[in-house]
Amino acid sequence: MEETKPMITVIGCGVVGLSSAIMLLEAGYQVRVWAKDLPPHTTSNIAAAVWYPYKVAPELKVAEWGQRSYIIFCELAEQEGTGIKVLPGVELFREPASDPVWASYVRNFRRALPHEITGDYQDGYYFESPVIDTGVYMAYLVQRCKSLGGQIEQRQINSLSEAFQGSDIVINCSGLGARSLIGDKEVYPIRGQVIRVMRDSIKDFFVSADNKGVANYVIPRTNDCILGGTADVENWSLEPDAATAQRILDDCTELVPEVAQANILEHLVGLRPARKAVRLEAEVLPDAGVVIHNYGHGGAGVTISWGCAEQVLSMVKVFSPQQELSLKQGKV
Repeated sequence: MEETKPMITVIGCGVVGLSSAIMLLEAGYQVRVWAKDLPPHTTSNIAAAVWYPYKVAPELKVAEWGQRSYIIFCELAEQEGTGIKVLPGVELFREPASDPVWASYVRNFRRALPHEITGDYQDGYYFESPVIDTGVYMAYLVQRCKSLGGQIEQRQINSLSEAFQGSDIVINCSGLGARSLIGDKEVYPIRGQVIRVMRDSIKDFFVSADNKGVANYVIPRTNDCILGGTADVENWSLEPDAATAQRILDDCTELVPEVAQANILEHLVGLRPARKAVRLEAEVLPDAGVVIHNYGHGGAGVTISWGCAEQVLSMVKVFSPQQELSLKQGKV
């Protein structure tokens, strides 16, 4: 008799939740995704996004998750319809900077040449990185999840007990929602305001880091370009600020002079779900249910999404040995 595959509930339909769901589905599990907001109305849809660890900890684990994600994004860039391209870019600094921990595994990393250092910047490095057009990529993830048999449902989840109905394992990818869902007050918003402009002649991506740790960036995508940014801790406002928008335009023009002539399409604001450290761990509840937490990715939700999803799958295997035995025996 064919064994029944265990049902796993994933809470959250952003890039972290969908990546986790896909990894589980491809391993043979049944998966349902429940979320209050679905693409294109998620924070992930607003992300720029370029592979780049930003506002996230712990550093060594982020480097590990980031490396796996970097490899997968480069593979996806070879496929049509993913919205991903690997582009060259430069990160600039106003003071001398050491190489990042991820320098050893990104493509063609080197120190920036004098002609690549613009404005008042003093140092920098060049590397190639996946640039993800989230409007295209999130739709791709939804379709991939559904094609694997995943169920996606828009619904408000008020407690973990709801998600355990018909499911013994829950993956908590609720982001900022973890504050109310499980009472984790350590997760907080980092507000990000960006401007979407016409791409025009902008070809490469540029990132800069100032002394306050706020990155400014120019990220060319498929049909547009994203200018950023802000990192406003504990700011819950979703309204674009005019003064901030002007500052972004000025800073990005210093990085890429062509920005001054770009036509503005819209102003966007998203709230990054940050934490002192990403929470990626399994918790066995008193009623024997298992919840695997996967949230608090700060400004690196896209960047470390696949690496974290792989760790989620490894944890699920620990708590579903019968499923693993059935998979090995070819019974499911």
